[in-house]
Amino acid sequence: MNNMEKSNQTDFPVFLLLGLIEDTRLQPILVSVFFSIYLVTILGNLLIILISIYDSHLHTPMYLFLSNLSLNDICLSTSTIPKMLANIKENSQSITYKGCLTQMSFVLIFGGMENCLLAVMAYDRYIAICHPLRYTVIMEPCFCVLLILLSLIISVVDSLMHSLMVLRLSFCKHLEISNFFCELPQIIKLACSDILIDNILIYLSSCIFIGIPISGIVFSYVHIISSVLRMASSEGKYKAFSTCGSHLSVVSLFYGTGFGVYITSIIMDSSRKTAVASVMYSVVPQMLNPFIYSLRNRDMKEAVRKFFSGMPSFL
Repeated sequence: MNNMEKSNQTDFPVFLLLGLIEDTRLQPILVSVFFSIYLVTILGNLLIILISIYDSHLHTPMYLFLSNLSLNDICLSTSTIPKMLANIKENSQSITYKGCLTQMSFVLIFGGMENCLLAVMAYDRYIAICHPLRYTVIMEPCFCVLLILLSLIISVVDSLMHSLMVLRLSFCKHLEISNFFCELPQIIKLACSDILIDNILIYLSSCIFIGIPISGIVFSYVHIISSVLRMASSEGKYKAFSTCGSHLSVVSLFYGTGFGVYITSIIMDSSRKTAVASVMYSVVPQMLNPFIYSLRNRDMKEAVRKFFSGMPSFL
């Protein structure tokens, strides 16, 4: 291949984010929809964080993890949506090489963090239901903070590995990404150099950093269901299921949409349709998580009611 057709790291190539739709007449509608989604995501998750801090009854490991999940959802949405809205407003599709790699790194960090936090929350519910007498001993504050830090470290390491591997790649012309954000597989496909090692790393890291948390979640819920079914009291069963219902709904939404996008990318020939499907795991779960926890969780609903009823004195 002619050297003039390559752009290495020192040339600072420019990527084009093709977005979700080609019809420019629909762009104002797209801006309105995604701005509304982003606003709801920010306000909803901020409300979860404020309520968890405000209500002393929610100062437990479960809501500590939930607050961190909400903060992570805000960061994940902020990594993708504002840039898309800015590009539409400026009638531009470009994103710089540094900007694209930075966005990719943050998406990997916060996406991985969400994956780890969901596993940690499943472990918390497992200890609470299967080992209730030892719960306060096991889930002590220092251990909970350690689990959060460990989740962050794992996510950063995973992101750093992929980012360093991308930095060694050379890129061709026509760097068009068929999505509204810089997604790792899309970036690798645009490389002119050998990407075998990068693909192997993606598969290995997916098996480790996604497979292990999913296995942990499945393990936790198998034991939870087994313990609940052995309970003699129907009230105890209802209480146990109600504490897990919200988390299980979030897990189903996050992984269900993720696997749905993966299957869609295999079946669909159109990369544009795949980009639209990617919204289901990168945007929708982060918006719906606050509603799931506030509507399905009795303690959270009561805390929300107390928060707004005490708003004047609180302010």
